[in-house]
Amino acid sequence: MPEAHQIDIYHVAKLARLDLTEEEAGHYGAQLDGILSYIDTLTRYDLDGVEPTAHAMPVYDVLRADEPRTGLSQDAALGNAPKRIKDQFQIPKVIE
Repeated sequence: MPEAHQIDIYHVAKLARLDLTEEEAGHYGAQLDGILSYIDTLTRYDLDGVEPTAHAMPVYDVLRADEPRTGLSQDAALGNAPKRIKDQFQIPKVIE
């Protein structure tokens, strides 16, 4: 049977700015103890030579190929601008 960890669940809750009831503290304390016990189990495996991974399965980009194409004309881009000055968007002043 795995060894129980000494966890001050109220200290952890304070760090997370949580106000726990007695019932919640018992529930979350048991869950946290289970997580730490599982980590103890994982540390027993010999992982020498195993490459670190971010995902269990290969991850592939699902983006379309980046191909050049014609963009909007200046008139089309400025066509729905609420305000414009000559050939530019007019925006509210943000810096004094």
